[in-house]
Amino acid sequence: ITLNSACKILKCNSEFWASTPSSGPKEEFCTALRAYSSCVRRTARTCRGDLAYHSAQHGIEDLMTQHNCSKEGPTASPRARTPPPLAPPLPPQTDVHVPSDGPEVCHYERSLPRHSAPPNYTHCGFFGDPHLRTFNDDFQTCKVEGAWPLIHNKYLSVQVTNTPVLPGSAATATSKLTIIFKNFQECVDQKMYHAETDELPAAFADGSKNGGDRHGANTLRVVEKVPGQHVEIQARYIGTTIVVRQVGRYLTFAVRMPEEVVNSVEDQENQDLYLCLHGCPANQRIDFRTFQARAAESQSSARAKPENPSHGFTYQSAMAKCKERLPVEDLYFQSCVFDLLSSGDINFTLAAYYAFEDVKMLHSNKEKHHLFERDTDMFNAAPRESNFGLLILFNLVAISLWTDLCYLCL
Repeated sequence: ITLNSACKILKCNSEFWASTPSSGPKEEFCTALRAYSSCVRRTARTCRGDLAYHSAQHGIEDLMTQHNCSKEGPTASPRARTPPPLAPPLPPQTDVHVPSDGPEVCHYERSLPRHSAPPNYTHCGFFGDPHLRTFNDDFQTCKVEGAWPLIHNKYLSVQVTNTPVLPGSAATATSKLTIIFKNFQECVDQKMYHAETDELPAAFADGSKNGGDRHGANTLRVVEKVPGQHVEIQARYIGTTIVVRQVGRYLTFAVRMPEEVVNSVEDQENQDLYLCLHGCPANQRIDFRTFQARAAESQSSARAKPENPSHGFTYQSAMAKCKERLPVEDLYFQSCVFDLLSSGDINFTLAAYYAFEDVKMLHSNKEKHHLFERDTDMFNAAPRESNFGLLILFNLVAISLWTDLCYLCL
């Protein structure tokens, strides 16, 4: 799945709100809705595959039916009025205050058969330049520019959009995130959460903070932890917790989810397009093995050369900066060093730090909080003389993949 940067679905949403009367005859609302529909249709080519686009399509159809609007008729020009902070595709809803104790089916652990084994919770994280930790604890570094699905199962879909960190560079980071929670029995209505750089809302796209007006609505909630920086989405009806952060200019994603929910894939033919489950496609991964021989061959000669900065960081300064937040030299530490060398953006230090903090909060197995090169196939054949050799490996990857760097060496 790819996304053209010309996709203007959020502009359509904003125009809809600019032309939607807060009160008045039904005809005015239908006129604005037809204009919205027309705008969305014009984005079809550039927005195909974008979750916000498809959500808007379904939302328009539902609103047309609810308000008995004709698809044929006049359309309105946007009127000047201030849209909400994040222009949503649907009219705002007021949170319905229902008891938090909804039906048993709306509480994942309560709905399990008696005497059954406790659910096995798994974790996926996506952060930095970007780095992916899958539900199977595989650790990968990927290119994946454009829109890509992290999760796509019976209960929810998560899509990220990655943009270049530097002009002309293949290094990317997440600038948009869309999550769609699907209708679930008497528990929750379909809800969409959309975030992008400098817009980390404390509510779903329709303005609500829970799952709608069903009996188990409060088993889906958006909780703002730090305004503009940290949001947690709790979906207790599927035993799932999602953490979204903005660190610097980019977003990070982390999730805790029961294995049963992880594997509830509807579209068997396209389940490879589910990064958290299957990892990045082979042609999107940074293959460190390709550079093993070069790393081993150049290690001795590189030591004899003077150290030169890459985007303001040398090996030693990048290691020292990452060590301040990540004292254990695991793959989160190595990712931090890699990101500083490839981008020069010091905020990636915090991205790796918070990604690891989220692992500690969300991963059920403490023994797997830290991942080391021996724990993942990505580094199995890498030289093991020292961490120094591994850093040379990172550097050579950056040289080959991101030609905008002048040079990286010791």
